[in-house]
Amino acid sequence: MLIFRNKKKLQTYLNEIPRNENIIGFVPTMGSLHEGHLQLIKESTKECTITICSIFINPTQFNNEEDLKNYPRNTEKDINILNKTTDCNIVYYPEISDLYKKNEKAHYYNFNGLDKSMEGIYRPNHFNGVATVLEKFFRIINPNIAFFGEKDLQQLQIVKKLVTLLNMPIKIVGVPTKRDKNGIAMSSRNNFLNNHQIQEALQLYASLQYCKDNKTNTIKTLRSHIISKFEKNAMIKLEYIEFVDFETLRPIKKIKPSPCKNAICIAAYIGDVRLIDNIIL
Repeated sequence: MLIFRNKKKLQTYLNEIPRNENIIGFVPTMGSLHEGHLQLIKESTKECTITICSIFINPTQFNNEEDLKNYPRNTEKDINILNKTTDCNIVYYPEISDLYKKNEKAHYYNFNGLDKSMEGIYRPNHFNGVATVLEKFFRIINPNIAFFGEKDLQQLQIVKKLVTLLNMPIKIVGVPTKRDKNGIAMSSRNNFLNNHQIQEALQLYASLQYCKDNKTNTIKTLRSHIISKFEKNAMIKLEYIEFVDFETLRPIKKIKPSPCKNAICIAAYIGDVRLIDNIIL
């Protein structure tokens, strides 16, 4: 496994690879790797001849300086995990100065409303920051395929829109959410939860599963039930639960049967830790 800290050296190496003989897969991460990340890499190594994983905590996507400062970091451990447990070929682990000019801010993108709901409301400009760094990665690496987890469903759809806006021939693949045995979605932020809070976090997935099991009920009834459950638990603060079309992320009036794809998205605080999750119907 090769490790690059400098984009020019990475590009020089990649330019020597025969593109007509290889499929380049890309998995962007912010480190603190867990089984969800490893699943993305596994999917890439199945489809691609070369898999590149980036480890970079992107400053422009954080709305809160304290959140950026406290984001879990353990790059040495991450690289060791990649080297020993995956078939990842290349790790790109840049300094901020390798990607951003001094005082450079997030660029603005027109996502046609995909960024205006859910996370876009509670984390303004977040997706512009995500898109800014992904555009940089895409131009440096020029992958054939990039892999993203469906846990961040809104991000997934925005990235699909991004490659269309940039007219880049990159296939964006969504990989199903990886969960632990209790159903909690794998997330780097889970590292901040103590054992009691982990038990409380089960309510997010339980709420989504309840909606799935009772999807013949009206959305109004389902939402009221979930809100009521959260109001009875002082340990958790519900931010939103939204019922949306899987592709457009627009609110739906009722859950439609297959082949229509719907999603139920949820965000909540357990103590100071903010978690998101969704279930796809």
